[in-house]
Amino acid sequence: MHIAAFDIGGTALKMGVLTGDGEFVAKGKTPIKDSDGDAILQGILSWLEAHPECEGIAISAPGYVNPHTGFIEMGGAIRKFDHFAIKQWLEERTRLPVAIENDANCVLLAERWQGKAAQMSDFLVLTIGTGIGGAIFCNNQLVRGARFRGGEFGYMFTDRPGSRHPTHYTMNATCTLRVLRSRYATHIGKSLDEISGEEIFDASDAGEVTCQRLVNDFFNGIASGLYNLVNLFDPQTILLGGGITERPGFLTQLKQHLAWFGIDEYINTVSHGNDAGLLGAVYHFNQQFER
Repeated sequence: MHIAAFDIGGTALKMGVLTGDGEFVAKGKTPIKDSDGDAILQGILSWLEAHPECEGIAISAPGYVNPHTGFIEMGGAIRKFDHFAIKQWLEERTRLPVAIENDANCVLLAERWQGKAAQMSDFLVLTIGTGIGGAIFCNNQLVRGARFRGGEFGYMFTDRPGSRHPTHYTMNATCTLRVLRSRYATHIGKSLDEISGEEIFDASDAGEVTCQRLVNDFFNGIASGLYNLVNLFDPQTILLGGGITERPGFLTQLKQHLAWFGIDEYINTVSHGNDAGLLGAVYHFNQQFER
């Protein structure tokens, strides 16, 4: 059986065709401008049209996702997907079975299926991208929470709230790549779209003082969140995902900061890089339809 898999993000839609065993038959990726939900849906339909051999659809999506009904209560960066029954929408148009799960949960499921956590009973995943995501695996099961909001690590505080709204002091507001880019863009008088995270890290490595300060703040914010998670959950490991974690030297640099917190031995990166969401979505599809 071939399954069409989609990993929905605010800046890109990753696409694949996989077997039920998790082997890739095809891969694709298309940029998404301004978190455009309509463009994402059209990209999904176009991929399915190009791959008529697919007999099912597996989706990894941001936000609060009910994996049983396929209803997205809040779509994360994709505001078009707020209160959206995406499973029903796709099934009506394709006549194919659809399974959908939160994106960070999909990364976790990929690790439990075919990754570093295959033999683990207690571990966490933290994803670093436009926002901070997370997923929890405790006592040999995925923890979704009463309202499918478990693992939203990006809402943890990195600083004590002051007079502004509490969300200004969370990981999402202080240590994401978007925040890093925004701060540097403001400093040099450019727009956010003109700055990439890669550019800032490269400049930091080259000794540019402003970028070094920004990168150090970024790592310290991530380290603060990881310290809280280690002490809350006592996991066997915390696996980090997101494009930035594939940068050469990223883990070494982060662990230098984590050593100050005394938790560097707990942290590693995910096994499958940018393929993790697609792979985890297929695993969830298999579970949903008992394959």
